[in-house]
Amino acid sequence: MGMYNLATITKKIYDSNLKLFTIKTVRDILRIKKESTFFGIMRRLLKNEVLFRLERDKYLLKGAKIHDFALANFIYQPSYVSFESALNFYGILSQFPYEILSGTPKKTIQKIIDEKPFVYIHIKRDLFWGYEEKDGFLIALPEKALLDQIYLASKGLRGLNLDENDLSLIEPQRFKDYLAKYPKTRQFNKIIGLVKKYIKL
Repeated sequence: MGMYNLATITKKIYDSNLKLFTIKTVRDILRIKKESTFFGIMRRLLKNEVLFRLERDKYLLKGAKIHDFALANFIYQPSYVSFESALNFYGILSQFPYEILSGTPKKTIQKIIDEKPFVYIHIKRDLFWGYEEKDGFLIALPEKALLDQIYLASKGLRGLNLDENDLSLIEPQRFKDYLAKYPKTRQFNKIIGLVKKYIKL
């Protein structure tokens, strides 16, 4: 492995300016086609703590500082941060949730990374919108995060205490526009009736 000495390999990894990697990402950076050679190098990168294994096919540059929300996006795709995590991020919910909560059109799942729970909650594909890239991660807009929370609460899947939320930070017209796209079950409408005490629609 003369041409693949650890210093050269490590430099290429750092020069990529990436912090999160998949097997494909590393392979594309190093441009090594031979399977046995490539996986031998991967073992060396892990053994020498250049990369840290998050889970199967997911790696973090050792010592890299990365926001939990960016990590949440990376671990399970497609997904965007929402629910209490997003509401807390915007200052709407003062209580900081222990879990990192995201919405996904895939199945509901929980992953534990470095003893921290990342929870991905299934939402219908036609509700997978209303997010933007902010500070390097995908996060629901405030109005979408609140509606996602209401939607789950209407199904009995999450709690919702409106008194704990500062709904003055919700933009009424955007909330109303987004609201029109949600299925109106009896329980959903009941919660929206309570929300109208806080948001003028």
